[in-house]
Amino acid sequence: MSSIKQYMQFVKPYTWKIIWTVLVGIVKFGIPLLMPLILKYVIDNIINAEAMSAAEKTSQLLWLMGISFVIFLVLRPPIEYIRQYLAQWVGNKILYDIRDRLFDHIQKLSLSFYAKTKTGEIISRVIHDVEQTKTFVLTGLMNIWLDLVTILIAIIIMLTMDIPLTIVAIILFPLYGFSIKYFYAKLRRLTRDRSQALAEVQGHLHERVQGVPVTRSFALEDYEQEQFESRNNNFLTKAIDHTNWNAKTFAVTNTITDLAPLLVIAYAGYQVINGDLTMGTMVAFVGYMERVYSPLRRLINSSTVLVQSIASIDRVFEFLNEKYDIEDKPEAKSLQRVEGEVSIENVSFRYDEDESRVLRNVDLHVKRGETIAFVGMSGGGKSTLISLIPRFYDVTSGSIKVDGLDIRDVKVRSLRNNIGMVLQDNTLFSESISMNIRMGKPEATDEEVVAAAQAANAHEFIQGLPNGYDTLVGERGVKLSGGQKQRIAIARVFLKNPPILIFDEATSALDLESEHTIQEALEKLASDRTTFIVAHRLATITHADRIVLIENGEIVEDGPHKELMAKQGAYYNLYQVQHLDDDIEQESK
Repeated sequence: MSSIKQYMQFVKPYTWKIIWTVLVGIVKFGIPLLMPLILKYVIDNIINAEAMSAAEKTSQLLWLMGISFVIFLVLRPPIEYIRQYLAQWVGNKILYDIRDRLFDHIQKLSLSFYAKTKTGEIISRVIHDVEQTKTFVLTGLMNIWLDLVTILIAIIIMLTMDIPLTIVAIILFPLYGFSIKYFYAKLRRLTRDRSQALAEVQGHLHERVQGVPVTRSFALEDYEQEQFESRNNNFLTKAIDHTNWNAKTFAVTNTITDLAPLLVIAYAGYQVINGDLTMGTMVAFVGYMERVYSPLRRLINSSTVLVQSIASIDRVFEFLNEKYDIEDKPEAKSLQRVEGEVSIENVSFRYDEDESRVLRNVDLHVKRGETIAFVGMSGGGKSTLISLIPRFYDVTSGSIKVDGLDIRDVKVRSLRNNIGMVLQDNTLFSESISMNIRMGKPEATDEEVVAAAQAANAHEFIQGLPNGYDTLVGERGVKLSGGQKQRIAIARVFLKNPPILIFDEATSALDLESEHTIQEALEKLASDRTTFIVAHRLATITHADRIVLIENGEIVEDGPHKELMAKQGAYYNLYQVQHLDDDIEQESK
């Protein structure tokens, strides 16, 4: 389905309002078409009426002007208001619906999509491109039709006055149509290229604003300036190409619309000189030429902005048509009360079809309430494996089951409702601490929020903040330390109270004091829940029921800490190396 057809699906609910807007607009644009007729009547039937006295002429003029003032002063303003209000209301409502749909779409897209797409480009499509599509409604579905109807009515009136002169007036229409067809095909592509270049600038800017601390710390200001100038220059080039072609378009089409009135004046003047046409008719015709070619010039402008709008529509629906990697089956069940038994059966996984497997034939059965720790060298597949449990990605082969149900057979949202995650870098939103904790349970009471914070060892530091639980944390929690952010993240999982927990390097980036505080909160949280832990520091997971060593995507060893140490295998060697590193680190302090 083309992007225009898809866009029309959003327009469809407002069809009747658009029709009413166009009908009211016809009346609004039709009223000014009376002006040349009024002028013709005044010249031919009043001023040049030799049989009438001056008093009679004045009386008729006053009556005519009185009626005209009622039409233009009393009738036209409310019609203008209604048309403008209806047009803007419909346009804004359609934009609201599209953005609403896009936000829902954003929340369903896979993590792999976000891994290869800049945030700024997504924002550009949702904000800038969607705003540009409003022109398609206001211009393409309303104003163009109004201008065409205005031209048609004006031509009909002109035909009733003088057919040959009307033919002269519209003789250049075919040339105008040909020029529009020629110029606007390329203009659409140039507009799309310019929009893409602008999105790249916005995406780069968004990323670099977030990375200002890195730029400063490495003194990369000059380098980053060059990088930005490169993208900005690319946009400038695309914009100039677009402007150049647009200027050519206006030069040709405006020349055509300027020539037509000159032809009418020449022919009508000749007719008046020879007595074949009245002066009033000539004046009216010149007036109607303005009424015909003003809408025609507006159509030129409309065509330009319409091409820009269509290019934006293409970009919006290119994004909206992005496929979901994770979708519920039509017969998917809602996962209700979960006990917490998890089975990973012969699971293999690769991120892309042309890449090698990250996981190979992984088998693991986890009982309800067990704590499983995944360890191993970086890149071994630990984080990938735990990301498959909440279905951030789907397995390439094999299956993962929760309480005996394949997670691909249940609704993904109901699955994730039963899983709580604490990551190494947890995202906090730039609102209050209370709101960030409530992400675990939006309808929670203040008392429940405080209880969750206390359980996460966060209540004490929150009370010490200027506004307590109402303290704004800044973008991505910039006003809080790493340990404080982690405790907020743990508090919201306490509030969620899920039967399955996932901790992915939750303490690896913290100092020892913060790590101890958070480790205590994590152990309290994991009590009587099925828990998966990915840890870099092996000393933090010796309490786990089982430790699973993963290397090159395969399970190498599996068992309790003491048992694995007694085997003196791969886990033992890894532990000894890390313990030795810790000793060296302590001695150096």
